[in-house]
Amino acid sequence: MTEPVSSTSATNPAVVTLTTACPFDCPDACSLEARVEDGRVTKLDGSHVNPFTAGYICAKVRRYPEAVYGPDRMTHPLRRVGAKGEGRFERISWDQALGEIVERVQALRAKGVPEAILPLCYGGSNGLLTHDAVDSRFFRRIGASRLARTVCAAPTRRVATALYGRMAGVAPQDFRHSRLIVVWGTNPSASGIHLVPLIRDARVAGAKLVVIDPRRTPLAKQADLHLAVRPGTDLAVALSIHRHLFRTGAADLEFLRSATDGWEELERRADEWTFERAAEVSGVPVADIERLATWYAEISPAVIRVGWGSERNRNGGSATAAVMALPAVAGKFGVRGGGYLQSNSGIWNNEIDGAGTIAEPEAATRLINMNRIGEALLEAEPPVELLFIYNCNPAMTLPNQEKVLRGFAREDLFTVVFDPFLTDSALWADLALPATSFLEHAELTRGYGAMLLQDAPAVADRVGEARPNYEVFGELIERLGLAHPDDAVAPEDVRRKLLGSANGIGEALDRDGVAFSSFGQGPIQMMDELPRTPDRKIHLCPADLDREAPGGLYGFRDNPSNPGFPLTLVSPATNKTISSSLGQLVKAKAAVDLHPDDAAARGLEHGAEVRVWNELGEVHCLLRVTTEVRPGVASLAKGLWARHTANGRTANALAPDDLTDLGGGACFNDARVDVAAR
Repeated sequence: MTEPVSSTSATNPAVVTLTTACPFDCPDACSLEARVEDGRVTKLDGSHVNPFTAGYICAKVRRYPEAVYGPDRMTHPLRRVGAKGEGRFERISWDQALGEIVERVQALRAKGVPEAILPLCYGGSNGLLTHDAVDSRFFRRIGASRLARTVCAAPTRRVATALYGRMAGVAPQDFRHSRLIVVWGTNPSASGIHLVPLIRDARVAGAKLVVIDPRRTPLAKQADLHLAVRPGTDLAVALSIHRHLFRTGAADLEFLRSATDGWEELERRADEWTFERAAEVSGVPVADIERLATWYAEISPAVIRVGWGSERNRNGGSATAAVMALPAVAGKFGVRGGGYLQSNSGIWNNEIDGAGTIAEPEAATRLINMNRIGEALLEAEPPVELLFIYNCNPAMTLPNQEKVLRGFAREDLFTVVFDPFLTDSALWADLALPATSFLEHAELTRGYGAMLLQDAPAVADRVGEARPNYEVFGELIERLGLAHPDDAVAPEDVRRKLLGSANGIGEALDRDGVAFSSFGQGPIQMMDELPRTPDRKIHLCPADLDREAPGGLYGFRDNPSNPGFPLTLVSPATNKTISSSLGQLVKAKAAVDLHPDDAAARGLEHGAEVRVWNELGEVHCLLRVTTEVRPGVASLAKGLWARHTANGRTANALAPDDLTDLGGGACFNDARVDVAAR
């Protein structure tokens, strides 16, 4: 693996180009070329190591060096000296910082309450070496509370596991072979941009494009059909398509009888969902739903890109299940370009050994859902006394933001934030610790659209005193006397434990910098790749999901109307940030999008200063009047920092901490609000 570049004299800087890979939360997993001068990355561009991304990268990651060397970068450990949330710190040493953490951990373990320690993390810009490896080992060995990382993808993961065993989906590059492409609840123009030219190629070859989204995304503007559904009603539309398939004889009964179970129950539950009822619930014209159902029955190959937008509500799990069941009912498998694509991360579960990397079994300590961190910090027993935040920015990204911040403000809570940047969450820290960026430490990253693993070696010198996760957590384990002789801490050792030696992946990475799964880059579903369920069948109405979902699987729950808050708020991803990562580079003030009809009804004009509010909180921002959102919907971007709004709050201040029907996911799109001038 490539070592960091050594600094040289400023009068004769070394200039080299090195290859690495992007570990951000994106399905594409771009391979990168870094131009490095005197140990600093001065330019990021795409490389051709990943044939899918083929030398092209998004504009937001292209700007990443601005963040790495920008004013928000943390360069040394800090201890709070002001009030919580003020962001006033004094510089301390790593020895002092780690010593204080160890003392507090030891004190809580001596009191018999190690569960008073809570890790709060998600993906950040971290890959397989700096996430769920040495960090998880540390928290398991000290007996900390466990975190249910459910802020995103929890319902989809739960459904994909139960129905298909997380079977590999259609490879993005095989969308070129599709003749009907349904983009459901995702916006590749903002997240996963490499799918866009593939869809364009398919359309040139005659494919039809359907987009299902409450907003007129760039692809929706180009689509043959756009269904602007009310948020939370995707389930109704999907079930009406199932009803059409069964009622018209378009369901592939031979396939259903041989390769699935539960289809009869799915048929029974879908039967009440006429096009008319689905149209009334979703706000989409009957003719448009019928047109989609007819196309889906008649056109092959047909592929559905199943996104995450449709899971972010009370019906999110059932909606995902109904959408993912469509290819099975309609018989769309068994041909290149036919089936579905959701997340392909599960394809590596049999080929990499995450448990061996952690080297510590999961303890039966209490499990805290990250969507209810505010509640946990304010009400849990025993109380959370030591909060360790890393790989995420919860002050800006978790629901019920006001409750989260009240929890952070507790004087008896000791908070550690370990991050490359002084985020809004870091401002609440008692100790703020500088982490390396992915450019400064060795990493291993996998795609969850593109089906590959990549080495992502360090390409730059560390900024200031920044340290990678594996070093810091490894040292904490050592200081606590909990290290084992065979613990893997160094990145090359973690990588070796993760990959093992039997499947040739390590050799491919050493040789090429990239490794593909055992079935290559583009399996055909139900031919090259079968369900990974225990019986190798597709389960269309799994008993465990049916028990978990309130009212049963595929049971629709309406979002009760509230006369005081008639608008539904959505918080979609944009082409500026990856969740809240890179938010410090966004200079523009936030604006909430409203349809002209909704703005006129409130006497509001484009550019007005407004408040968006409900019973949970309010956000002060600008107004953008646009037909890109449907009537009844307000849209305020995901990934904002406090600096982007006039009162330092984001859309999450308005999002309830309710949970989805399956998987305990977040219900961001169930927020009901109103908008007024301020």
